[in-house]
Amino acid sequence: MKNMSIQQRLTALREYMQKADLQAFIIPSSDVHQSEYPAEHWQSRQWISGFTGSAGTVVVILSDAVLWTDSRYFLQAENELQDSTIRLFKSGLPDTPGIAQWLTSCLPQGAVVGVDGNVYSAREMQNLQAELQVAGLQVNAACEPFGEIWTDRPPIPENPVFVLPDASVGLSVAEKIEAVNERLSHLGADALLVASLDTVAWLFNMRGNDVAYNPVFVAFAYVSKSESVLFIHPKKINSDQIRHLQTEGVTVAHYDKVYEFVSRLSGQRICVPSDKVSYTLYQAVAVKNTIVQAISPADMLKAAKNETELNGIRSAMRKDGVALVRFFRWLEQAVPQGNVTEHTVAEKLVEYRSEQLQFVGESFGTIAGYMANGAIVHYHAHPHTAATICPDGLLLVDSGAQYIDGTTDVTRTVAVGAVSDEMKQDYTLVLKGHIALARASFPVGTRGAQLDVLARQYLWQNGANYLHGTGHGIGHFLNVHEGPQSIRAEENPVALQVGMMLSNEPGVYRAGRYGIRLENLIAVATKGEPTEFGQFLHFETLTLCPFDLAPLNSFLLTEEEKDWLNAYHEMVYRELSPLLLPDEVEWLKLKTTPIK
Repeated sequence: MKNMSIQQRLTALREYMQKADLQAFIIPSSDVHQSEYPAEHWQSRQWISGFTGSAGTVVVILSDAVLWTDSRYFLQAENELQDSTIRLFKSGLPDTPGIAQWLTSCLPQGAVVGVDGNVYSAREMQNLQAELQVAGLQVNAACEPFGEIWTDRPPIPENPVFVLPDASVGLSVAEKIEAVNERLSHLGADALLVASLDTVAWLFNMRGNDVAYNPVFVAFAYVSKSESVLFIHPKKINSDQIRHLQTEGVTVAHYDKVYEFVSRLSGQRICVPSDKVSYTLYQAVAVKNTIVQAISPADMLKAAKNETELNGIRSAMRKDGVALVRFFRWLEQAVPQGNVTEHTVAEKLVEYRSEQLQFVGESFGTIAGYMANGAIVHYHAHPHTAATICPDGLLLVDSGAQYIDGTTDVTRTVAVGAVSDEMKQDYTLVLKGHIALARASFPVGTRGAQLDVLARQYLWQNGANYLHGTGHGIGHFLNVHEGPQSIRAEENPVALQVGMMLSNEPGVYRAGRYGIRLENLIAVATKGEPTEFGQFLHFETLTLCPFDLAPLNSFLLTEEEKDWLNAYHEMVYRELSPLLLPDEVEWLKLKTTPIK
């Protein structure tokens, strides 16, 4: 059953469903750690559907199959689902039914819906059970079909971890555990259960390579005042690392022992964020203990970078900026000569970044979309299908890197030739929104949803919009997407705090024609002394890369916007020019020429 087609895989799943008396089966994108980007072992949704996007859920019934995904992947999903017999449902659109609503319309009362509770978050499972119960449908959360039908399934990774020195992260493991326990006390909790891989990596000052692009490793953690435990496969950690953790007050246990461990806990108040832990693990804790439902204090501490981490990120930005200057200078010279493709762009970015000190790898697969492909928000070019970039129109390049001292994520849209007046207007409106968010001042306690409109206002005024969020959190040499902070239209109760790092990436996408996105990374910082109205905050822009002025209609910019853009370009030149060769300095000087 190796190298099965999508239809054969669906047939195998339906045969399993019939044996298990299931009328439907739900396959989310996540793994047992609720990761956005799971290791290959848990990429069941991709295996069953062929859809490679990071977000989506497949639901299979005996006579039909549907994929739900969000606006970032609409066009990609349409392409990848061709000939699969799986239909696309576009999440977030008014006419798109939810999963429970669709199942209710398809299945008779009493039908059983199968779910693997190991990979379904507790919160989503609770919501699903409540919705299906109203319609008289049952849920069986003890189904694990892929261990049976996915015969060439990759194993759970056992790659070795490595330790970051305290000097590069600012706090020791013991100090982080102490800070977590202090916050647990404020929550009235005795302990914290951690399943998120980036949080485990942050907590123990360790990194790994079990997941593409994200320097994390497969493990669980438990933190309390009485004991702290790292659950990890013994092949991943050596005796020196174990002894180091023991000096920090940490016990090391086998990865598989986490369920047995939590089943022995009794009478404790344990913080278990229901959106960060699988339903199966959550239920094992809840049997004998009280669940404290709150955002993980470890996640909050991780999100607010300390000064050591911020200095490392600034260093990474300088290195990344040098690589980007060399890349865009090369692109400008190479496109008119021909034979530059979207795939070439991705290869060249890796080449220039790999020349920088402490480069580890990409932080995600480069998105290089020429003209119509730029309108596919998370487009990925393949070597044999990548478009050739002609000296005409727009190229969108979204890329990032992992350095030992920081994670980067930057998007620029550049004119590779003549551009239309409409392109110029769209580009300028996106830039105006980017600048408005970058210039924002806001009081302590402000949430990302309260700032999101700043980036959208000029597009809205001209009847345009984008459906993705404006800003996501970013880790320190960790995941390029990090919570709990965000800047998006949907409400998020987490207030922005000093040290939190986010993206600033408004865009606009004309399907079948072109896409524009402009992204810098920003950090929340204190703005001056408190006023009679309290302490105010603002954003420090961290990314160092010029914006292309060729597709800009400067007449649409206010004087304040021009001042910001000129000051930003002055900073880019000041920070990068000492690190560049003379001819590169001249190129950068031209690209950062002030707008009069």
